[in-house]
Amino acid sequence: MIVKTSDRYPSKRTAAKETPMAGKDAGETGRIEGKNAVIEAFRAERPINKIYIEKNMNDPVLKKIYANARERGIVITFLDKDKLDRMSVTRGHQGVIAEAAAVDYVDISDIVKTAETAGHPPLILILDGITDPNNLGAIIRTAECAGVDGIILPKKRSALLSPVVAKVAAGAAEHIPISKVTNLTRVINDLKKSGFWIIGADMQGETIYYEYDYLHPTAIVIGSEGNGISRLVKENCDILVRIPLYGKINSLNAATAAALIVFQAARKREEAGYRH
Repeated sequence: MIVKTSDRYPSKRTAAKETPMAGKDAGETGRIEGKNAVIEAFRAERPINKIYIEKNMNDPVLKKIYANARERGIVITFLDKDKLDRMSVTRGHQGVIAEAAAVDYVDISDIVKTAETAGHPPLILILDGITDPNNLGAIIRTAECAGVDGIILPKKRSALLSPVVAKVAAGAAEHIPISKVTNLTRVINDLKKSGFWIIGADMQGETIYYEYDYLHPTAIVIGSEGNGISRLVKENCDILVRIPLYGKINSLNAATAAALIVFQAARKREEAGYRH
């Protein structure tokens, strides 16, 4: 499969192959918990098989979900709160749990194509070793809000797209394409050959994150809180950027670091006239 970037954007390499793993991952469920997550699943037209709603509901949002489910012909079951509590994985169901089709992973080439159709250089987030589902959910939510075109996860050393991730993401996972790959280093090199610049977030980075322009086709790499970006991935980054820290703590939460960088990229692109 060929990943191409448009000649309209600065490019330094020729196109090359990459091999993402599309489809569903074993162990990941299609369960959605929480009001916002279910509403966004409706908006994204995600197939939902059944919805469980707390009995004796007076919440206007739950009533809206009930009405929407009826219009769509979805099977609705009313349960006592204690039964919903026992079903819940997130412990924060907010009175509604949906059983939906599992999220499909996409090819990286589809992410690139969608960005170029929208008229801006692709902006992709690569997550290297984000194993905490709360962090993954927060990053997905931030990325969608910042207009990131897609997220790449490794098959190993990554949290699954679980109900916890979906709940923390507050429905954002319904709207941002996600690709899962077997080898991040290989994919990074394929992206580089197709014109992407790979920007790694690292405490020892030579460039402060707000000094980079992010106007090329760009993939931003965020590593785990404990170990940062893995050695091989770091060696294949074009530029390492750092976030200046002024307090006594020497590191940021991975989701916070991702938020600072992707919103800076969004600001630079908006100033340059690229709109999402």
